[in-house]
Amino acid sequence: MNVVSLFNGMNTGRQALENVGIKVNKYYSSEIKPYAIELTQHHFPDTIQVGDVTKWKEWDIEWSKIDLILSGSPCQDLSAAGKRAGIHGKKSSLFFTFVDILNHCKSLNPNVLFLQENVGSASKLDVGIMSRALGVYPVRINSKLVTAQLRDRYYWSNIRTKQDGMFGDLVTDIPQPKDKGILLKDIITSGEVSSLKHVSLKTNQCQSNTQRYLIHRNETTGMITLIKENELVRTVNKVEMCRLQGFPDDYCDILSTAKAGSLLGDGWTLPIIEHIFSFIDHEKM
Repeated sequence: MNVVSLFNGMNTGRQALENVGIKVNKYYSSEIKPYAIELTQHHFPDTIQVGDVTKWKEWDIEWSKIDLILSGSPCQDLSAAGKRAGIHGKKSSLFFTFVDILNHCKSLNPNVLFLQENVGSASKLDVGIMSRALGVYPVRINSKLVTAQLRDRYYWSNIRTKQDGMFGDLVTDIPQPKDKGILLKDIITSGEVSSLKHVSLKTNQCQSNTQRYLIHRNETTGMITLIKENELVRTVNKVEMCRLQGFPDDYCDILSTAKAGSLLGDGWTLPIIEHIFSFIDHEKM
């Protein structure tokens, strides 16, 4: 497959394709965060970096041969943790750049596949706007089914669809993944926890009186998941953050904990993306 990944982040889409056995020919990554690019090139040095998504018309890409477009457009204006500016907010409105790119590809290749992800706390109004722009309604999947964290997300895709409801609306027909029953206590490297699951991974670096750690905030409640470690408490470490998103323990070894936390906190849950990609009929590609 030839793939364009917008807002590529830590390159979860490429890793998921590899993990489900789909061969990638060319993989174009649109990303501007330096350490995200560093991690991507570390794991997949053949990735073609194309830069700022707003300059997509300048990219040297043969759009008619693109098979899959990935997009995790910014959620800051949609999330309950943000100011709720909505899909037309300064950051989240980049979704419409993805729509422009997708429509351009469709005009050249009507069979192009796509995946768009965003937060489960987005308003019904914004979900409706996005769905009508894409021509398909999303499936809602919580990462708690396959990892030890609560992470509610919408996924729009034409990888598998069906008509539903009174008016035959087209909806994303990806079934819920099987619950693996993974609990927070199963993935911590040491210490004790009282929570069954970690709250959604979001990071800000902070200095306490006793130790330096990362704060991980739930998008809707602001709660922090703490791990008891002897007489102190801590938040999840880098290995545990990788496990919460379904990555190998050493996946972010080349990055500091703060940088790894930034990418993992904003990224996709690897087993969820693998699950969605497992429905691609890649023999027809």
